[in-house]
Amino acid sequence: QVQLVESGGGLVQAGGSLRLSCAASGRTFSSYNMGWFRQAPGQEREFVAAISWRTGNTYYADSVKGRFIISRDNAANAVYLQMNSLKPEDTAVYYCSAKPGYLSNYSQKSVWDYWGQGTQVTVSS
Repeated sequence: QVQLVESGGGLVQAGGSLRLSCAASGRTFSSYNMGWFRQAPGQEREFVAAISWRTGNTYYADSVKGRFIISRDNAANAVYLQMNSLKPEDTAVYYCSAKPGYLSNYSQKSVWDYWGQGTQVTVSS
């Protein structure tokens, strides 16, 4: 069982940066794949980024590639999302996710086992 708590959301102007954090409980955090999704009002929850526990490989949605960076600190039981060059269309609630085992179909929310409660990110134009 893993519990996830996001933080770091807020209001920022377009072009600015934010760093989201996700604190995870559990002694086996290092063996969990971690991800970030987001959901804007009236829209489906969509994939943002993921990091494999086994290889350290990272994966990004095309819409954030080159602007966002996912990273993890196993000693701190935490995963981060550095968001740069933010755009108004990045406005959404951002959710942290976790999944043990092999990471495949990472962009599908149905494959992730655990979710945080979300943190709001608002980008003003």
